[in-house]
Amino acid sequence: MIVFANSDCVGMDLILAMDLQHGVVVQGKAGNRAGYLPLDWGLSHTAEPLRYIAEINPKYLYIADLDRIEKTGSHDDIIRACAQRVACCYVDRGIRTPNEYLKGDHIVNVIGTETCGDDLSRYRDGFLSIDIKHGKVIPSGRIPIDVLVEAERLGFEGCIILNLGAVGTRSGIDATGLCILRSAYTGKLLYGGGVSTIDDLQQLARAGFDGAIIATAVHSGTVPLALLQEGCMC
Repeated sequence: MIVFANSDCVGMDLILAMDLQHGVVVQGKAGNRAGYLPLDWGLSHTAEPLRYIAEINPKYLYIADLDRIEKTGSHDDIIRACAQRVACCYVDRGIRTPNEYLKGDHIVNVIGTETCGDDLSRYRDGFLSIDIKHGKVIPSGRIPIDVLVEAERLGFEGCIILNLGAVGTRSGIDATGLCILRSAYTGKLLYGGGVSTIDDLQQLARAGFDGAIIATAVHSGTVPLALLQEGCMC
């Protein structure tokens, strides 16, 4: 059974981001994947995925399989094993057709605009990740709010606003427009990319977002690990 956000808490979910590349956990930064290095600093003493999860012990997890997104490999077995350790595991593995969903306990498939193609109506389940660089949805160049409006008409379980250009940068979030994005979509809405402080989380909560995807902020100590392990900020 999948435990969705806010099942135990009326606040905003906190979800650990974990990027997998070449069999290890790597630190994402600004979407420049060729330069990613194993994440073995901060709170983690290992970049081996299962041991990493055991050390951090998050309640909720978001996994990006960078190899499969780039069509160079796959981490399906590792992902299934990691999903067993958490209440809910969102997984972006570069889905390109509706028959590529990954089955497994606690897994929620994420359909990223980077790979899924232009026809979003083909996908009826999972979360839509609106992948953004320089303010535009990739690869189409559309405005994020327009994609949210389209997603509102479709059958997704929720959406993710993912600012790829801000991932791992500790840049914080631009609060401008958060409420407008939230008002465009009535379903479950998560945010990831650049979230670096408690104040950032509070801004997202005030705007009505249901969850935040974080990693660097926890490793650097600006967001307490205990909140991530509880799975929410009430």
